[in-house]
Amino acid sequence: MKIAVTGKGGVGKTTLSGTLARLFAAEGRHVLAVDADPDANLASAVGIPENVYQNITPLAKMKDLAKERTGANGEPGSLFILNPKVDDLPERFCVEHQGVKLLTMGTVDKGGGGCVCSEHTLLKRLMQSLLIRQDDVMILDMEAGVEHLGRGTAEFVDALIIVVEPGRRSIQTARQIRRLAQDISIQNVFLVASKVREQADAEFIARSLPEFPLLGVISYHAPLVEADVEGRAPFDSGGGFLDEIRAIKNNLLLEIAKT
Repeated sequence: MKIAVTGKGGVGKTTLSGTLARLFAAEGRHVLAVDADPDANLASAVGIPENVYQNITPLAKMKDLAKERTGANGEPGSLFILNPKVDDLPERFCVEHQGVKLLTMGTVDKGGGGCVCSEHTLLKRLMQSLLIRQDDVMILDMEAGVEHLGRGTAEFVDALIIVVEPGRRSIQTARQIRRLAQDISIQNVFLVASKVREQADAEFIARSLPEFPLLGVISYHAPLVEADVEGRAPFDSGGGFLDEIRAIKNNLLLEIAKT
């Protein structure tokens, strides 16, 4: 099962991704969590200790590895392999915690190096490889969009979850993401309402985005803010927050079963 999570920055998509990963792992499922967000905070949300995740280098920053696998020599206009070997990379660079294997991909810095480079080629090929793997559960924490997906891999995504908070900018981002998802034929696009303080917030989101199936609501919880300050995984905070995301997970499984 492949689940991609996206949304405007700061809405809580990484909190949802990390907690879903821990919930599935607690059930005994084999879980691969992929951090494809430039901010790379999924390790903290999963609960990996700071002294460990501070030493994780995103694959996008491993220029020597990219050159080795693609055969690129770094010269502008040079030829390199477009389908490099990547099947060994997940196990080689994963960090495991509480049954969750985390792979930090990162993104390629944009600049004067052109739109095609060995690092971009390596990441694209790796994403294609990940999406056809037979992992029990793969959760992909993405930036606000579907940049890491494409027409050749979208068919392997069982669900795209857009996390939205009460606010016009977040609503607009959700609409843009949905259009992008339709462009590459992602069929199952769902909504999660986040940072909901009162019933009116949830009603505003549902009213603004009626075309989205709503999986559930994540209320605003002060203990979540405290957990972030203290560097604890949201999963380890427990309480009503965990019940809400467990309900979202169960609703997601029901929706996927329908298709």
